[in-house]
Amino acid sequence: MAGAKLKLGVIGCGNIAGPYARSFKVYPDVLELVAAADMLPGRADAFVKEHGGRACKTIDELIADPAVNTVVNLTPFSEHYGVSKKAILAGKHVFSEKPLGVAYAEAQEIVKLAKEKGVRVACAPITFMGEAQQTAAKLIRAGKLGTVRVIYAEVNHGRIEHWHPAPELFFKAGPMYDVGVYPTALTTAFFGPVRKVSMYGKVLLGDRKNKDGKPFPVPTPDYFAGTFELESGVLLRLTANFYIQSSNTRQGEGMEFHGDQGDLHMENWFGFASPLSFAEHDKKFAPVEPVRKPAYADAVEWSRVLKEMSDAIGENRPHRASAEHAAHVVEVICAVTKSAAQGGAPVAVTSSFDPPAPMPWAV
Repeated sequence: MAGAKLKLGVIGCGNIAGPYARSFKVYPDVLELVAAADMLPGRADAFVKEHGGRACKTIDELIADPAVNTVVNLTPFSEHYGVSKKAILAGKHVFSEKPLGVAYAEAQEIVKLAKEKGVRVACAPITFMGEAQQTAAKLIRAGKLGTVRVIYAEVNHGRIEHWHPAPELFFKAGPMYDVGVYPTALTTAFFGPVRKVSMYGKVLLGDRKNKDGKPFPVPTPDYFAGTFELESGVLLRLTANFYIQSSNTRQGEGMEFHGDQGDLHMENWFGFASPLSFAEHDKKFAPVEPVRKPAYADAVEWSRVLKEMSDAIGENRPHRASAEHAAHVVEVICAVTKSAAQGGAPVAVTSSFDPPAPMPWAV
């Protein structure tokens, strides 16, 4: 069955909007860029000049446009909830960049409203849909590693103020919301919900300057380290920081899956073409061939989530990047913040979700 045609309205034309727009063109049969809007004057005009569609003067104008049936919410963290809520209430499908909300109550409300209005809500991170990630999941499902008991995840994301045009918003949210969310979403997609979080947090470098040399405060820990206990029994040891550059540490930004019979290394939890290697215990690691090679040149095919949601609508089935999963991840990150504020004391996580099915080409 053919996928539903998603007529896209992009809200938020900042740093990530260009990569999204370029990837829409991978699926022209089901994805059409119709309109764009931004809170800052001129950005939507520049965006549509390069990528197509029409510029709306306001966010409300875009949401009210009958030609748009799907809102792509690429606004700053603090605006995700408000923009998505407006779009849902207007009867639009929504894809939101992570997180679904900055508070768990916000994420819960988005899930509830989407069900009431009968619309689809998908949310990043969607890197579990990548070729490398799906290959790893297939090996795990096949029992190649035996029972997986421990996962290591490293998020050494460096001093983003050196390159990002608006780093203040990211330091306000902290590295868990920005990048720690990736291995969190990946782990839970593979192994199910988290039930307990024990996390330490600290501001390592409080005196930062943006690219223009203007100082800004760091109100949230820029370093986190700790453990998640999953309902399945798996432990995830996670570090996330805005201090150490991945290229300056041998730990990089990778994940390791350790089981009773073998160990699997993923060089990068982000890239769809990340190298993988596997070793049975006491044997040498060998490269793992992906189930298929990514056709898209960039590290992430951003539009894959929208294509998958389009297919799900056409096939009348749940889409894989569910709002329930995204809401669970928000609760986990809120638990991280609470645990760190309590000096690492364990914090319970109660929400659940149905883990996403494997991609059809990785079954």
